[in-house]
Amino acid sequence: MRDPLSKTITTIKPSGIRKFFDIVSEMKDAISLGVGEPDFDTPWHIREEGIKSLEKGKTFYTSNAGLKELKEEISKYLDRRFQLQYNPANEMFITVGGSEAIDVAMRAMLDPGDEVLIPQPSYVSYVPCAVLANGVPVPIELKVENQFRLTAEELEAAITPKTKLLVMPFPNNPTGAVMEKADLEQIAKVVIEHDLFVLSDEIYSELTYTENHVSIASLPGMRERTIVINGFSKSYAMTGWRLGYACGPEVVIKQMLKIHQFCIMCAPTTSQYAAVEAVKNGDADVVAMREEYNQRRRYLVHRFRQMGLDCFEPFGAFYIFPCIKEFGMTSDDFATDLLMKKKVAVVPGTAFGDCGEGFIRISYAYSMDALKEALGRIEEYITELRTQK
Repeated sequence: MRDPLSKTITTIKPSGIRKFFDIVSEMKDAISLGVGEPDFDTPWHIREEGIKSLEKGKTFYTSNAGLKELKEEISKYLDRRFQLQYNPANEMFITVGGSEAIDVAMRAMLDPGDEVLIPQPSYVSYVPCAVLANGVPVPIELKVENQFRLTAEELEAAITPKTKLLVMPFPNNPTGAVMEKADLEQIAKVVIEHDLFVLSDEIYSELTYTENHVSIASLPGMRERTIVINGFSKSYAMTGWRLGYACGPEVVIKQMLKIHQFCIMCAPTTSQYAAVEAVKNGDADVVAMREEYNQRRRYLVHRFRQMGLDCFEPFGAFYIFPCIKEFGMTSDDFATDLLMKKKVAVVPGTAFGDCGEGFIRISYAYSMDALKEALGRIEEYITELRTQK
């Protein structure tokens, strides 16, 4: 019997995040700090709109590109919040989460052998999506001494004649790093000089704690060469609704929509009606959740510094990325041992690229009570490790 599997798919490793999630789900009294999912319920007024749409029988397909009203409201929102102007008729469409938008963008833009520059550590889907689109992923190692930001020098050094696409994963998962306007301006110069395109994943754009998010697409010369990806999961606590969107030049969006038509048809109708309410009237919800995340962020930074554990201060998203190199253990061994001995689940840094070795990712999208209990257990664990030296 012939092998029924694609050689490409068998080379792709499963997500390093899910491994620990699956273990902790069956472990009594375990605390998981591993999954990047808000612990807030979707705000009631948003849920209510979804419920009303069902009660009114609005359960049919929408257009492939999504509800006209939703696209129009997203267009207003992007202009209001990030000074981005997109025509809702032909420069955006609604996707099944930001993850679908990443996949579809790469499939629409890459030919076999095209190189995709991926700053790492970063979200687990970029490399597999590039491979599945027949592209060649090229990691760029982000350094803690640069606050895990991408520098123009690092970008320049990674470019070859085969480079076509740069992924910009900021605010960053797993490090919490952000790129400020001055940083982005330097990156934009290199991108334009080498005639590259950018996939800007801005799913955490509303979760920045010192300065407002700046989109690279808002800079001169960048709109026509950037696909902006965003969604509702993180900002509005709508993970299970599975809703995102992509914006960019019509020539690219048209081809992305073609793939979406054949593979998806349209994003969930109920989710789209709820999202109209979110983007129209959800600003106060976003602010309230961001303030709560900021309290948790500051608490974790303080606690890790109390423990004497090196920890870069994150300024975006809801993750912290402490360094565990002093213990001489791999990230996977540290995370596994911590889970087995103290029943706290974290994610090894290597889940986000090889350069994540020596780090672990902790999500603070959990209650303060859970964080305090988990940090107490982590402190006990590292104290024991230091005693054993």
